[in-house]
Amino acid sequence: MQNKAIKTSRITGAQKSALLLIGLSVEIAAEVFKYMDAAEVEIISTEISKAKNIPSNVVDDVMEEFYNMVTAREYVLEGGIEYAQAVLEKSFGSTKAVEIIDRVKTLTTLKGFDVLKKADSTQLISFLNKEHPQTIALILSHLNPVQTADALKEMPEAMRDEVVFRIATLGKISPQTLKQMEKVVDEIAGFSMSQSISKIGGPQALASILNKTNVGLSKELLEKLEQQNPEISSEVKRLMFLFEDIVHIQDKDIQRILREVDRKDLALALKIAEDKLKEKFFRNMSERASDLLKEELQYMGMVKLKEVESAQAKIIDVVKELEDNGEITINLRGNSDEIYV
Repeated sequence: MQNKAIKTSRITGAQKSALLLIGLSVEIAAEVFKYMDAAEVEIISTEISKAKNIPSNVVDDVMEEFYNMVTAREYVLEGGIEYAQAVLEKSFGSTKAVEIIDRVKTLTTLKGFDVLKKADSTQLISFLNKEHPQTIALILSHLNPVQTADALKEMPEAMRDEVVFRIATLGKISPQTLKQMEKVVDEIAGFSMSQSISKIGGPQALASILNKTNVGLSKELLEKLEQQNPEISSEVKRLMFLFEDIVHIQDKDIQRILREVDRKDLALALKIAEDKLKEKFFRNMSERASDLLKEELQYMGMVKLKEVESAQAKIIDVVKELEDNGEITINLRGNSDEIYV
């Protein structure tokens, strides 16, 4: 940090933390460090060592900002976001109040889910097993797909089926569901949740999760989802395998796919594909067929993106059908029992 017209809006979070601890006594700073992990201590210590000749007004601004946020959080815990904003508006005016509340929302959301992101699958289920499936789906949609996939394995079958369906159909979330999620995470992490969530989950989220589960479980879950909603099940199946993922398929299986794919569809599908994927197809075709495809791609004019996406979808459908029939193997999950050596 350099002493040149420093503005708190341009200072990073780590730098602000360093300035705050510099402004406090050594004893208090030492106590604060006890509640941080080693990585956080290292980052903030580095910033403390870099801080030289910082104007006292900058430190004062940082401490005031911290005080305002702590105060705002207390108001949030006491009566919720709306209550906190109303109280802060009386003290600071509307613009400043909104600014403080936005910071509190961001921090509490990150802190609340930080606890969940560090939990293993058994702990997650222990936290969530008494909650409504919609609340569980909403919370799991905020976690990474691998963690969610592991949690699904631990769930009782009936709960798992219901949660999978709700993840796939998440859209706009009702205020009641948001409040319930806030309550659950607040109990787990000790923080209030942001109420600014709008649209999460959906088929893509579920596809990412199922891509990380073993084939048997993902197949079983998709079959049950199909019974509940065939249209969404079909969308999830398609999203579980992207056109770009073809590059990971074995050459012998590429050759099998090529026997089922229309050449015009393949040319369209490869229009915006990366070179390594194009080369994957070229080397699994006869020299004449490869030259014809290259020529068609070279002289292909402008085409609508939706036509390219439609051609890619047709090829994905072929790939999925061949996999379902056991004629080819797709391994995107990284499980050792599915890897060929």
